[in-house]
Amino acid sequence: MNFLLIILFAVIFPITHVLNGWVFKFAEISPHIGLIYLPAFMRLANVLILGRISGTVATLLGGMLLMQYFNETTTVALLNSLCSATGPLLALSLFKLHAKREVELTSLKDLTLLTLLYAIANAVLHHAMWSVLDPSKLVAPAQVLWMILGDINGALLGAYIMKWVIVTHRQCKLKSDLLD
Repeated sequence: MNFLLIILFAVIFPITHVLNGWVFKFAEISPHIGLIYLPAFMRLANVLILGRISGTVATLLGGMLLMQYFNETTTVALLNSLCSATGPLLALSLFKLHAKREVELTSLKDLTLLTLLYAIANAVLHHAMWSVLDPSKLVAPAQVLWMILGDINGALLGAYIMKWVIVTHRQCKLKSDLLD
């Protein structure tokens, strides 16, 4: 069952990325940076729902599915996937170091701090790698801040969408139960 969830989340990740690029094209800074980036939510959700190892594997596999979407060298594409998968792990580790405990999924404060840590870690990892291997990705000095903002916006929007889906599902189930 866990294997199927990993595959499902791995497939959802690139779909979310492509849809994000289409829906939020107006907010795109570059193919890798947007002011609203929903896959940021997926990266965090992967490790929070599936666990650190399975969630990381799902993000890595999803990133590999995206490799054909970008016109990049194999090395840069693989390292982009690795940065994408490492960001949530680094954020979870930094959270635990700071709070001296694991993230409480029901705590808005914990999830907000985790999102901020993730957005910073993700942007720093990607920009460090691009600086060394593909400086053409560095289009503007402030883009690291745009990436952080896009990851925060995407993670928050994703969380709100997930909450809306859950609430709507519960309401539909409640109506269905009442009609039975």
